[in-house]
Amino acid sequence: QVQLKESGGGLVQTGGSLKLSCAASGSGSIFSLNTMGWYRQAPGKQRELVAVIVTGGDTTYADSVKGRFAISREYGKNMVHLQMNSLKLEDTAVYYCNADYSTRTGDFTSWGQGTQVTVSS
Repeated sequence: QVQLKESGGGLVQTGGSLKLSCAASGSGSIFSLNTMGWYRQAPGKQRELVAVIVTGGDTTYADSVKGRFAISREYGKNMVHLQMNSLKLEDTAVYYCNADYSTRTGDFTSWGQGTQVTVSS
């Protein structure tokens, strides 16, 4: 089983920047990470996709963050990052890391516990 640990959330003013990081680790198991991404959930709203990056490096972004956020991966460290610039009040949410991965027994998905991002005016 792969565990995901997010870091980098916090409080920032509108227009500011934050960088989220997510590290994947396996409990002694051999795994291969496939698509990794970030999702967010604001109070009273459904969880939504923010950005994903596939193994080959192709990326997909929500329209609301295009041009402001950038997702990247460190393949050797099993990490994914989300650089968030020009933050807006509506970016306030809990951000979750997600990873699809493969082991000898099949394909699975894992979620992190989430990190809070609060944007204030």
